[in-house]
Amino acid sequence: MTADDIIVFIVDDDAALREALGELLAANGVPSIPFETAGDYIGADKPDLPACLILDVELPDINGLALQRQIAQGNHPPIVFITGHGDIPSSVAAIKHGAVDFLTKPFSDVALMSAIRAAIAQDLETRAKRGELALLRQRYRELSPREREVLPLVVSGLLNKQAAAALGISEVTLQIHRRNVMQKMSASSLADLVRIAERLEIPIQHSRRMGGA
Repeated sequence: MTADDIIVFIVDDDAALREALGELLAANGVPSIPFETAGDYIGADKPDLPACLILDVELPDINGLALQRQIAQGNHPPIVFITGHGDIPSSVAAIKHGAVDFLTKPFSDVALMSAIRAAIAQDLETRAKRGELALLRQRYRELSPREREVLPLVVSGLLNKQAAAALGISEVTLQIHRRNVMQKMSASSLADLVRIAERLEIPIQHSRRMGGA
């Protein structure tokens, strides 16, 4: 991890702890931004970098677990919970909803840094997958209307003649569209195109049984 491409957000109403965590992170070469409340964190302009959110469970404006659920549908950083009043139901709920770790105060510097590294690694992977999906969606948008009709037929397992019949075109024309789809979607094989279609959640409405095959 380097200071140029990551960030840690600290949300805790204990000023002394925020300062201590900031110093620990700085000593490990990790920049951080502190917030006293959940509202401060949500309302702030934050750098778009691989990140970790260190989140206290008991905050003055909202419970940390409630905040976790509130931001779950957005692109938020993986969460490392910290609390002075840990209990099993809270820790189970936090982990169930995707938290990387649930640390009870006092926790060791080693445990916290390990959790932070795991959270940032997770965020890096999530961002990479999100970027790949955005690229696939862009490629799909560049397909012609006919090519978008061909794609689901091809990945459904239909033979060329069956797909051509379904669209009312010749088999030669179908093969041309199929080749264009493969090239535009940068699919190396039919299996690769099937995986791409699954990631794009393209509905499959036909089966190879069509036409008596």
